Amino acid sequence: MPVTIDAIREAADKLEGSIQHTRCDHSRTLSAMLGAELYLKFENHQFTAAFKERGALNRLLALSPEEQARGVIAMSAGNHAQALAYHAGRLGIGATIVMPRHTPNMKVANTRRFGADVRLEGSGVAEAGAFAERLAAERGHVFVHPYDDDHVIAGQGTIALEMLATVPNLDTLVVPIGGGGLISGMAVAARAIKPDIEIIGVQSSRFPAMKQAIAGDPVSTGPATIAEGIAVKVPGGRTLPLIRDLVSDILLVDEAQLEQAILLLLEIEKTVVEGAGAAGLAAILAHPERFRDKRVGTVLCGGNIDLLPLSSVIQRGLVRTDRVVRVRVGVPDVPGALADLTRVLADHNAGIIQIGHQRQFTDLPLRAVEVETTLETLGADHTRELIQALRDHGYDPVLPDRADHPDMHPDERRGAP
Repeated sequence: MPVTIDAIREAADKLEGSIQHTRCDHSRTLSAMLGAELYLKFENHQFTAAFKERGALNRLLALSPEEQARGVIAMSAGNHAQALAYHAGRLGIGATIVMPRHTPNMKVANTRRFGADVRLEGSGVAEAGAFAERLAAERGHVFVHPYDDDHVIAGQGTIALEMLATVPNLDTLVVPIGGGGLISGMAVAARAIKPDIEIIGVQSSRFPAMKQAIAGDPVSTGPATIAEGIAVKVPGGRTLPLIRDLVSDILLVDEAQLEQAILLLLEIEKTVVEGAGAAGLAAILAHPERFRDKRVGTVLCGGNIDLLPLSSVIQRGLVRTDRVVRVRVGVPDVPGALADLTRVLADHNAGIIQIGHQRQFTDLPLRAVEVETTLETLGADHTRELIQALRDHGYDPVLPDRADHPDMHPDERRGAP
């Protein structure tokens, strides 16, 4: 079955009533920040919290009765697994899912909860896929590829149909790329409806496999990424030529940019996304001039992130935006000195998260102690005001986490009191 606009429209008809028509909303705040009109497609609001339901269900609906009886098997880092397990369970089809050993716990638990037989094998999708194919041959299961399948690609393309029905005058679509199923289907649909629309892909700089393959370079991937949903080492054989023909460019984003986008979506849009789901916004934030004055749509393709990594993203984001800072000062080793310091901090509206003092690991005089405080502030301007207030009261503050901060006083950047 070639992936055409007709195949994608047929998929939309089949999926009607079984998947969410997620909203595609204009983000006023992010648009003002970026100088572009930004529209967000909330695929993280699907029942399994990711777009993968579309392709997985479209593939299941194409199975013959004999194939349904044999059951299905797939490899997945999580979202395809949950989607296939959920819809296979709804349709009464047995499902086995092979997931990499380091898949986030939430995705593993949810996949099992939907009734699938889950096997944890391999360090990544490629290794899990090789094991799944061997198991499929042994057991006679139908292998459902997460991205390199025409029915799957057509199912994912229905997202573009919905986006352009909501915002017909979009200039650009910015779409995350792992194996390429999402962007391939969306590109086929979008270019058929609006031939001049620009399609831009986004990959993690640690897993740029599709970008490398299109350039004809050897595929080389790096260590783990917070965007594990697009951490794919092997581009799809079906998806690669579609991307080569229909996608204008592929941008790379690093880990800090992904974390920033996750935090902004949480703060501004009040929505939780995983690293892959934030990749589109991360690319737009990293290249604002490229998108300025354009109507840009991006897909929040998944929201399955474990709470511990999400907590770390929030805490690290607060540090990066100077809303949580560490300050070291020397104080006299006399009763009441610590109270005097905390009084200055309180008078200038600094919230004390943690405070400690020590005498051994310091170059301060013998009759002094080093006090380190972790503070909650209102941001960089408030932090500067606080540092100046400490100086005005005779302290010599040091910010050990701001060794390369261009706005800080040279004394604050030296890294030790």
